[in-house]
Amino acid sequence: MRLLGNGLARAAVRFKPAAFAGTFIALMLAAAIVSACGILLESGLRATVPPGRYASAPVVVAAEQRVGDREESEPAPDRVRLDASLVATAARTQGVAAAAPDWSFPVQGGDAGWTAHGWGSASFTGVALGSGAAPRKGEVVLDPAAARAARIRVGGSVTLTAADGGHRFRVAGITRTGGAQDAGPAVWFTDRQAGALSGHPATVDAVLVRPEPGTAPGALAADLKRALKAVPAARVHTGEGRGAAQEPGLDGAKELLEGIGGSFGGIATMVAIFTTAGTTALSIGQRGREIALLRAVGATPRQIRRSIATEALLVAPLAGALGTLPGIALAHWWFGELRDRGAIPAGVELAVSWIPLVSAVGAGLVAALFAGLAAARRPARIKPGQALGEAAAEPFRPGVIRTLLGVAALAGGGVLTGVAAAASGDDAANAALGVVMLFMLAVGLLGPFVARGCAWLVGLPLRAGRAPAALAAANAWANARRLASAITPLVLAMAFASTLVFMHTSEAHATDGQRRAGVVADHVLSAPGGLPADATARAGSVRGVASAVGVLRTGVLVPRGSGDGAWLENASAQGVSGTGRDLAAVQDLDVRTGSLDALGRGTVAVDASLASSAHVKVGDRLRLHLPDGTAVAPKVVATYGRGLGLAAVTLPRAALATHVTSAFDSHVLVRDDKGADPAAVAAALRPLGEVTGPGGYAAARDKEGELNVWANTVMAAVLGGFAAVAAANTLVMTVLDRRRELGMLRLIGSTRRQVLGMVRWEALLVVIAGVALGTAIALATLVPMVRGLTGEDPYLPPLTYGGFAGAAVALGLLATGLPARAVLRRGRAG
Repeated sequence: MRLLGNGLARAAVRFKPAAFAGTFIALMLAAAIVSACGILLESGLRATVPPGRYASAPVVVAAEQRVGDREESEPAPDRVRLDASLVATAARTQGVAAAAPDWSFPVQGGDAGWTAHGWGSASFTGVALGSGAAPRKGEVVLDPAAARAARIRVGGSVTLTAADGGHRFRVAGITRTGGAQDAGPAVWFTDRQAGALSGHPATVDAVLVRPEPGTAPGALAADLKRALKAVPAARVHTGEGRGAAQEPGLDGAKELLEGIGGSFGGIATMVAIFTTAGTTALSIGQRGREIALLRAVGATPRQIRRSIATEALLVAPLAGALGTLPGIALAHWWFGELRDRGAIPAGVELAVSWIPLVSAVGAGLVAALFAGLAAARRPARIKPGQALGEAAAEPFRPGVIRTLLGVAALAGGGVLTGVAAAASGDDAANAALGVVMLFMLAVGLLGPFVARGCAWLVGLPLRAGRAPAALAAANAWANARRLASAITPLVLAMAFASTLVFMHTSEAHATDGQRRAGVVADHVLSAPGGLPADATARAGSVRGVASAVGVLRTGVLVPRGSGDGAWLENASAQGVSGTGRDLAAVQDLDVRTGSLDALGRGTVAVDASLASSAHVKVGDRLRLHLPDGTAVAPKVVATYGRGLGLAAVTLPRAALATHVTSAFDSHVLVRDDKGADPAAVAAALRPLGEVTGPGGYAAARDKEGELNVWANTVMAAVLGGFAAVAAANTLVMTVLDRRRELGMLRLIGSTRRQVLGMVRWEALLVVIAGVALGTAIALATLVPMVRGLTGEDPYLPPLTYGGFAGAAVALGLLATGLPARAVLRRGRAG
């Protein structure tokens, strides 16, 4: 009798495979989601980029690209640079044959964007002259792509536009192909000119070092670390580490992948395991009669438990292994889309190993095993006769522990909703994230009570209807546990999809409203590569222009919270030229306290929500980090209300221009004189760039949020899609399990139409309950989150919400109607 449990399990799987089909599908989908997220997480942890331009530089010194304490640090919005004096320090280090500064910054050659460097770094990056000579003052060297684009040879002249305006240079030479090249046309200046044109001559992107013959790069790196120990931010790189020095965006890409694979992956894993456990429990519960018969013929509780465990061991590994195949494909697609959108550097590769695949299979196996044992615990333990009675009529007996945990989760969700409603800004958003998880846990644990309540409430109008509707209401009330298994995944799908999608629509709605109200300029001037600083003065000199303000867009790191719990967070920033009065003529920031008239050197204006989170007010010093990580503490002179639509931080342009890689203005906002002809002013501005109305400013801002929109949509599709398939799978399982019941209804005189009508009404009852509960959970999450972020109520586009509800209705009708027709057809044939 020792192997009886194993024999029972193999026989059950072999002779009744349909009973395990639903569990198999759920486990396979769960493995796909978990493995895809695990692959992205591992890719983030292992992400590296090849050295690229620095491949010929044995040792590279660059700055740490994270700001703040290592435990709570954040990637800087722009490249963090080193003091230029470190070039001389490195050159004096023993074992160094040569050291050179490296700058990389954009310039415009004609209508295209070029990448500029200092000639001192050329030999360190595999670049050599093909013709001509090295550049001197007023001269440049072009690569072949730039020479072809400009249609110029050695000795000719080329006009290049840097952030400070246009300059004309003589072409001293053209490089030969074969070196480490930039993605597009490249140009080299003298190191002095490169530093001046970059906008930050006192700092360099990196220091490139060549060791003396016989000195190993590793040994030289150790000497350089000792020589630079007084500079905590300096990092010495060799080998593959040089790629991180060249690509400062690597840290951001790693965080993105780790966030998707870790944070979102954790939620997805919980949902997957939760749904899989419910499907497995439903499958075991549907076989209650078989378990009772086995008990009646002498099977012991231990043999029943061993049989259930063996079934999980037989089904879960195969389902999980098959699920990892679409999981790998999903990870490849997801990763490729992120790279195509510029969120991941081109050199980063997707890492696929056995670790996330085995973890996904193991998670499904553990979920199936524990769910099966928990569902079989009571029928395996009670007397055989009692087990047969309970198999014939479903009991309403939720476990005490399960009920207590469900009540605790419900209470916790209510308390956390109150906390989120009382908070503001990101504190509210962070608290609201736990709301949806606690309420979802409560729905899953209290499923029978929720189902019976929904059956009573939704069933009230059904009981007054025709026979199929009344019968559907009675069935739903009597079979609350079965109804709960169908409602839970629908609630999951509706809650998660609504939360993720409507969070974006709410933020976009508030952002668009603030932009429309905030941009009061008559004309918006822009260009594909940005506008040089002198474009603002040139626009201001146009006849009919009253005010022209250049806007340099970037990001800064600002403090959130206070005390030991404070952290840094990226905030949008704009550097504006001119005075506060000029700014007020083209932007209505909705000033709440203070005045923009005081905006100038050493001052800042901030969004009111940010000021509240940072615990500062007018007159205080806001300690923040500029785009390159430089710490400053400007005085707050104003707070305003349209930071979401315009910028959370407003600084003088001069305060930002020397701390960014590209100091080109994003836009120049122009206000006409009273009585000026708008068409004539626009025509006069066109030589400077593209001229649009205020809507052009909004369209450009929308591009910055495209990645977040896409990411939220994908997450909603992954979670909502999985939960929807799980819901359909559960509905199909419940209908197929009712063959005897549907056949009996036909035998006692019910018509086929009446039986199908009953099934449809039951499906509608399940869908209505799932949609209502999912919507309630989504709103409980969205209201405090959106109010904290935008100060407004959530915005739910009617067509989008109607699409979600309609999809749920269609899913419920199809997942019940098709199998019910098949069951009735087979019953008639039999």
